[in-house]
Amino acid sequence: MLVAAAVCPCPPLLVPEVATGAAPELDAARAVCTDVVGLLAAARPDRLYVIGPADEGAHGVFPAGSAGSFAGFGVDLSVRLGDSASAGGGPADDGEDRPAADRPLPASLAVGAWLLGRAAWADAPIEGLAVDPMATPDVCAGIGRGLADSAGRVALLVMGDGSACRTVKAPGYLDERAAGFDAEAARALGTADAAALLALEPELAYELKAAGRAPWQVLAGAAEDADLDGRLLFEDAPYGVGYFVAAWS
Repeated sequence: MLVAAAVCPCPPLLVPEVATGAAPELDAARAVCTDVVGLLAAARPDRLYVIGPADEGAHGVFPAGSAGSFAGFGVDLSVRLGDSASAGGGPADDGEDRPAADRPLPASLAVGAWLLGRAAWADAPIEGLAVDPMATPDVCAGIGRGLADSAGRVALLVMGDGSACRTVKAPGYLDERAAGFDAEAARALGTADAAALLALEPELAYELKAAGRAPWQVLAGAAEDADLDGRLLFEDAPYGVGYFVAAWS
């Protein structure tokens, strides 16, 4: 059963070594992300899943001990998803590819691993799950239900950004629909409104480059019977990209 969840943005710029001179601009987001990971630990989960979007070829399960690197962003920095000794059985078959410890973590899970390392996570076994940003809401919800059923007390660290079209300098340029999409996502994340998250349109999210849509809908599926409350702890759009931090408990 899902007992707690944390939602964080997943730009590699969250890692100071990647951001270099621009690092202070995301100090507030980093601090809140660290705090929200601490809230997950307070829930005393039996298992923690780190969920994030990934490109084709990197979908599926990543066991504890999986390594990731920020070398592709010009930084000689590696991270590891928890301690490989904590790896254990995961959820029942959810339609995703099965574990392959030799695969590198996709960027979203690498950022999640960095956050967990920053928080010195040692409170429960960890497993990563990279989801297809194009997965339908039904598929995402089904994955979430499988995660929630996999242990008595399950926590999720959900990595994903909002739209990337908030300004003319944003990665996706300015799209007038982006502010409304992000406002609804922020409201749903801040109130633990699973139904509203599942109602986010995949096509619109794709057009707005909102890679968090699928991971958020995995969270929604996991939370269907959990009766959790939500709090939006951070909302901003630096670089024209929607970033949200939320806690569900």
